[in-house]
Amino acid sequence: MYRAALRTVLAHRARLLMTVLAVLLGVAFVAGTLVFAGSVTAAYTASSRASFDDLDVRIRPVVGSGEVGSGALLDRALLDRVRALPGVTGAVGVASGFAALAGPGNELVGQGWQTQGTNYRGQPIAEGRPPQRSGEVALDHRTAGRTGHRVGDTVRMSVSGPVLTQTVTGIFTTDDGNVAAGGTLTLFDTATAQALFAREGHYTHIDVRGTAGADLDAVLPHGVEAVTAARLTGEQAAANSGSVRTLSQVLLACAGIAVFVAAFLIVNTFTMLVAQRARELALLRAVGASRRQVTLSVLAEALIVGVVAATGGLLVGTGLAAAARALFDGGTVPDGPLVVSGSTVVVAYAVGVGVTLLATWVPARRASRVAPVAAMSGVHAPDTVRGLVVRNAVGAVLAVAGAGLVVTGSASADGKGWLGLGAALLLVGVFVLTPMLSRPVIAAAGPVLRRFGVPGQLAGGNAARNPRRTATTASALTIGLTLITGLTVIGASAHRSVTALAEANLRADYQIVMANAGPLAAGTERTVSALPGVLASSPRREVRASVDGTGQTVVGFASSDVDQLLDLGFIAGTFTTGETAIVDRPTAEAKGWRLGDRVEVVWPDGVTSRLELTGLYDSAFDDGLKVDVSTMDPHLDRVADTTVFVKTAGGATAENRRALERALGDSPAILVQDRADLVASITGAIGVVLTLLYGMLALAVVVAVLGVVNTLAMSVHERTGELGLLRAVGLDRAGVRRMVRLEAVLVSLFGGVLGVGLGVFLGWAVGELVTVIGVTTWTLVLPWPRLALTLAAAALVGVVAAIWPARRAARLDVLDAIRAE
Repeated sequence: MYRAALRTVLAHRARLLMTVLAVLLGVAFVAGTLVFAGSVTAAYTASSRASFDDLDVRIRPVVGSGEVGSGALLDRALLDRVRALPGVTGAVGVASGFAALAGPGNELVGQGWQTQGTNYRGQPIAEGRPPQRSGEVALDHRTAGRTGHRVGDTVRMSVSGPVLTQTVTGIFTTDDGNVAAGGTLTLFDTATAQALFAREGHYTHIDVRGTAGADLDAVLPHGVEAVTAARLTGEQAAANSGSVRTLSQVLLACAGIAVFVAAFLIVNTFTMLVAQRARELALLRAVGASRRQVTLSVLAEALIVGVVAATGGLLVGTGLAAAARALFDGGTVPDGPLVVSGSTVVVAYAVGVGVTLLATWVPARRASRVAPVAAMSGVHAPDTVRGLVVRNAVGAVLAVAGAGLVVTGSASADGKGWLGLGAALLLVGVFVLTPMLSRPVIAAAGPVLRRFGVPGQLAGGNAARNPRRTATTASALTIGLTLITGLTVIGASAHRSVTALAEANLRADYQIVMANAGPLAAGTERTVSALPGVLASSPRREVRASVDGTGQTVVGFASSDVDQLLDLGFIAGTFTTGETAIVDRPTAEAKGWRLGDRVEVVWPDGVTSRLELTGLYDSAFDDGLKVDVSTMDPHLDRVADTTVFVKTAGGATAENRRALERALGDSPAILVQDRADLVASITGAIGVVLTLLYGMLALAVVVAVLGVVNTLAMSVHERTGELGLLRAVGLDRAGVRRMVRLEAVLVSLFGGVLGVGLGVFLGWAVGELVTVIGVTTWTLVLPWPRLALTLAAAALVGVVAAIWPARRAARLDVLDAIRAE
């Protein structure tokens, strides 16, 4: 039986080619993603390990939500105590932070938060000398190579706003993982670094060597922790490879969708092969083969197809990963070898072989159930009425239950899980119902098809002849178009929502932020407020503190001007200076707070304040506990702003923007944004994500196209005699081609209509969930032109998929086709 299975695969290799290709594409995507992600992660880990070769432990302020002391600075006294501990062979204070370097065109060099500056601590200088005084810097060798800066050049920099003009005194070599990840590292003398990133006599962390036997906990103050080099390596590698991990998760999800779509192709292929080989299988039964042997023989054929596809997919995926890896070598990813782990190989074969066997199980079972006499006599038993009733009943239950869960999940803030489960059940239910749904859709297309004459009528009859096959072929396309349509609706609605949110809550003409989303210098707000034409301005500051025993972010504004800059949606009370605070209504309700209550706040310096709640607000723009900056600032080691809001006379004009940029020294690290810029920055990020997802989901559509091609090609082979007869009675080659093309377009449009309908419904549900969560400005937007374009693309899929089958059908020899069985 197994030899027979092998011979069958070889005999039908042309018909199985599309199936192998579809599975191969899915496996290649999975394997390539795993190999690339594994290789990049290994490279980042090795690079990060080299970053911390010169230390055993780092002492730093506690990092983590809910910890008081986050953001505290370390003083020289602590450094001296650490150095004096028995077992410590060395300790050095480090002052580091964000340091934006301008390129030749005043552009920001590096990767935002990976763009760092620190004090010189003996790093090896390859050219020139280390910085020794204010106004001098040394650049890492990678950055110098990228920008063309040399020793003696003057460079423009920005640490937290104002532009610094520095002289390059040296070029140094480093194994720092952030530099290898595409960032920059700039060295200052220690006094300058302290002034820029901490304050005089203080450090952001302390690096320690030789801690064997040293009791560091005995000298560490509250809010400070000692972290091992191994932990630091893991944190840096995880941070640098975070975007790769996120991308790999998206790629794997899209690859999974493509593999799922390929399963429909496999089901169709083996269903048609089994039907075409009914007499052969019946003969095997007649000469003694059991039902189990027939089932296993079909599964053996699927196993061969799965192994071939998985092997090819693994090889192709590894090649794609190697190509992608080569593109990044020496750029934003450290150099390193290609890593093909055993788990990647196992996953590739599990996906390729597993999906193929699972998709073939139903056709294999169906093959074993055909009675030998009935099959040899050419009588093919159609689906029984009872079987169709059961199928439709199951599909209806699944679809209704799924739709109900989607609606229920969209109405609850905690309903994401129910919405996801409901969407899955709804899709499965619709797939089960598609044979029943295909009949009315094909019937509705009848008047249009009749306009194409006999070929159109024949195309409709062919599509309706086997609704199960038509439905399975269309369902593969439905999956991709459902997701694409849903993303399109969500993207259009999000753009409208963000625009409405900005218009409703932002009264300021401009907001000033750092390009890396880091803190601005405290003097930034004073600089812009002193400009002529600035009517109001306020910084936005935040700090982690303990609020009634729970770690929270407390936000500070200038209460005198905030009403002119933001619409906080006050419900009751006022925003004032002093030992007072305001809070959003959901937080107040959750905590049981009322106006006049006292809230205990433990600041980072350990000081406890009891703030009186003087106002309640309800705004989607910002939430949490808010205080006047004068209440917050005395408890901060270093005052810094996340944003500065500005209102100007004359509104947002080019002249006002230019005045603000000039006042800030044309810093490459500072962004001056109006409402349109703010909306564009948010929706632009959404657009990038959507574009990426569209590109990835295109793979599922490609696999669906292969499914249509395969189904049509096998259908042409199955109807060879019928096509010969049609040619004999007068249907010319052009008519045959038109018939096959119309059938393909009809099947594709059927899948497209289902996909667009489901996508719109799921997009609506996601929007309802977003509204419940708190985005009150969310409005459902149906981008009709793009939805129409989606349906047109579905029709184009049919036209493209029919090219080869239509040509093959038209070229059949009439006499040979009539004689074919």
